[in-house]
Amino acid sequence: MGTKIAGTAAEAVVDIGNGATIAVGGFGLCGIPDALISALAGTGARDLEVFSNNCGVDDHGLGILLSLGRIRRVTASYVGENKEFARQYLAGELEVELAPQGTLAERLRAGGAGIPAFFTPAGVGSPIADGGLPWRYHPDGSVAIASPPKETRDFGGKRYVLETGITADFALVHAALGDTDGNLVFEKAAMNFNPLAAMAGRVTIAQVERLVEPGVIDPAQVHLPGIFVQRIVETGPQQTRIEKRTTRETAGASA
Repeated sequence: MGTKIAGTAAEAVVDIGNGATIAVGGFGLCGIPDALISALAGTGARDLEVFSNNCGVDDHGLGILLSLGRIRRVTASYVGENKEFARQYLAGELEVELAPQGTLAERLRAGGAGIPAFFTPAGVGSPIADGGLPWRYHPDGSVAIASPPKETRDFGGKRYVLETGITADFALVHAALGDTDGNLVFEKAAMNFNPLAAMAGRVTIAQVERLVEPGVIDPAQVHLPGIFVQRIVETGPQQTRIEKRTTRETAGASA
C-alpha cells in the first residue's frame, strides 16, 4: 500500500526527460493536470511530444511549456485559444498534427487497449486522409513537412481511413478523487480526455484533489481502475479558470 504515492508534483514528474512523449488529459482548461504541468516546467525537460485535445492558453496549462519552448511536436484537435501556439506553428518552431476530435479520442483509447490501428469514416475525402496538411512550416512560410496520405478501404460500400493508436511514455491526468491504489473518479465534464490519456501512457501520473485509502471509493463509482495508474499525488482542490468569458448586460441594468 502506498507504493504509487508521490509526495509532491515535482517528485511525480522527476524522471520525464528530454524527448519524452506525453499524453495529457483535459479539455480547454477543464480537468487539466495543471500542477503536474507546472512541475514539469520546472524540470527543464525539452523537445517534448504532446498528445492532447488542445494546448491550454498562453499562460496556463500546456501553454506554460509552449511559452518556454519545451514542446517540439503536438497532436491535437483544437488549438485556437493559444496565440503563442499559432505563432510558433506559423514560424516553423513547432510541429503540429491536427486530428478530428473523435479520432484523437479513439486513437488514445485504442493505444491503451493494445489496438494498433482502426478504420473510421472521419476525414475521408479530406486532407486528413488524402495528406498534404502542413505539419511544420519553414520560417519563410513554405511547408517543411506535410502529412502523408493514409490507407483507405471500403467496408459495406462505405469508405474508411486507417488511423493508428497512440501510446506515450507518460500520461498526465487530473481527477477529483483517487485512492492509494490508483483508482480514480473524475468530476462531471472534467472526465473528458483524462481516462483516455491515462490508458495511453506507459507511466501514468495522476494528480488528485483528494486522496483516500483503498475501499473508500465504491467500486461501482470508479471511472478508471488503478491498473492504468503508476503514480498518484494529492494536489488539493483545483481552481478552474474560465477559458473565455462572454457576458451581456443584464436586462434593466442601465435603468
